[in-house]
Amino acid sequence: MKFKIDTKEKIVIFCPEEAVLDANLAEQFTAAVTALPELEGRNLILDMTLVQKMDTTGVEAILTVYQRRYDNNLSCAVTGLNNTLTATLKSAGGDMLNLAPTMAEAIDLVMMEELERELLDGLE
Repeated sequence: MKFKIDTKEKIVIFCPEEAVLDANLAEQFTAAVTALPELEGRNLILDMTLVQKMDTTGVEAILTVYQRRYDNNLSCAVTGLNNTLTATLKSAGGDMLNLAPTMAEAIDLVMMEELERELLDGLE
């Protein structure tokens, strides 16, 4: 699977360079994202701008990667989806997903959750 990553202080942006995320690529997608050493201790933004189609296996791969971030007390957001994929992910993941129309909004979402965690940790 071809992809680009952009590493920032508290965020990794993962951008698959594939038009279709289907059963053939879903496992590679999950493995590629979760194996990134840059992701250690950082939040994740999935930039799906180049992905035009996905099947149920592709949706499950996104949800798996997404949930793993939260299991590690970190955040995730998905951006760059076309209208069809946005509807598909919303129906599969419900309100739990951070779906952002722009990269700036995706960054804001994960940074707000980061700040929330820091504030809650300070109260304990």
